[in-house]
Amino acid sequence: MKTGFKLFSRLLINAMMGLFLAVAVGVPASAGAAVVVGASIVSGNFLPNGSACAGVYTEIWTGELIKKLRAGITATWLDGIPDYSDKAENDIIHLIDVGGDPDVLINNTTYPIPIQDLEDGDVAISLDKYQTKATRVTDDELYACSYEKMASHKERHGESILVNKFKKAIHALAPQKNSDLTPVVLTTGANDNGRRRITTKDIVALKDKFDKMEVPTEGRRLVLCSDHVNDLLLCDQKFEKQYYNYTTGKIANLYGFEVYEYVSCPSFTTNGVKKKFGETALEGTNQASVAFYVKRMFKASGKTKMYYSEAEKNPQTQESLINFRHYFIVLPKKMEAIGAIVSSAYVPEISVTPKTIAYPVNGGTKQFAVSASSDYAYTEPEGFKVVKQDKVLLVTALDNSAGEAAKEGVITLTLAEDVTKTATITLTQPKA
Repeated sequence: MKTGFKLFSRLLINAMMGLFLAVAVGVPASAGAAVVVGASIVSGNFLPNGSACAGVYTEIWTGELIKKLRAGITATWLDGIPDYSDKAENDIIHLIDVGGDPDVLINNTTYPIPIQDLEDGDVAISLDKYQTKATRVTDDELYACSYEKMASHKERHGESILVNKFKKAIHALAPQKNSDLTPVVLTTGANDNGRRRITTKDIVALKDKFDKMEVPTEGRRLVLCSDHVNDLLLCDQKFEKQYYNYTTGKIANLYGFEVYEYVSCPSFTTNGVKKKFGETALEGTNQASVAFYVKRMFKASGKTKMYYSEAEKNPQTQESLINFRHYFIVLPKKMEAIGAIVSSAYVPEISVTPKTIAYPVNGGTKQFAVSASSDYAYTEPEGFKVVKQDKVLLVTALDNSAGEAAKEGVITLTLAEDVTKTATITLTQPKA
């Protein structure tokens, strides 16, 4: 009664003010009253503190959240994936597992043609259930800030569900480990704090894997993790220009892939095994980029429901509680046509081939192939001359025809970034 009287009083005062203003400026009185009342309603200032919280419109807020969750905010890489939401009965999707394709006869001369059975099966998939923990809003808070407090809680519940369902989605689209139908490519680039950077050659290697799987070129999608985006910005000028020109989550096309960026890609071990969803990323794991063929994936949204208890029903705490439940899933229809690029571990190393060499008495020059993860230093034993040419050492033994003793020497190669990593070459030369 008290709240209703306040509302009526304020509306009446606003209407009277509008009427007087309209008469003063020479416009119809009804128009002036309507404008002022309408403005006061839009601004919200005509409401008494806490009056809008007397009843929360659960159905309206649930509808708003459904619209928000279906539209999404940052996962544009989900756009175009077939949507099976209309098939989610009781939050379960039924897919048909197509058994295979019929055999093809070429230049057949045998009749009747054999009959082949194609066995299909039903696959029931339950949608993931996302629930937020209940949050409280006290009447004391509502008295001071009106309904915006409750609206803020609703928004934060929605965004929390969005973030988690998108993380789960990209995790589900990544392969568990390397296989013929789910290739995992390890990066081969330079060192970046213990991981190898991605290179364009690694993306080409993944393209080659998709080619061998005979995945159609249209609809191939690559979602780059933040590490790999930064790697490409440093080493690929063409990619840099494409990156700074994009206005959505999609960057550009690269080697047949539609390229997107996402900050919450799944974590893999450095040898290419996916970590469980929600598992803490430990040392020795890195985020990976994920690739998939759009038409072989599916997504579905199920029911969304708001749970709300009013403060009036909690006389001791005088607080309202709110939370949401939402059903959603993204999966491959079959475990095929998906892949990943994983940052491999960078291990400082150096080796040389061959490790020993015997020179003839009259000397000569021999070539040694050096494999090193970075620059290296070398020693030069007496009686031999060493020349470094990138990944090759040219070692020359002087003529020992006049020597009174056989010669021996050892060349030690030391890795610049880790002096504990060494390789040796043993040299021998007989006397005359």
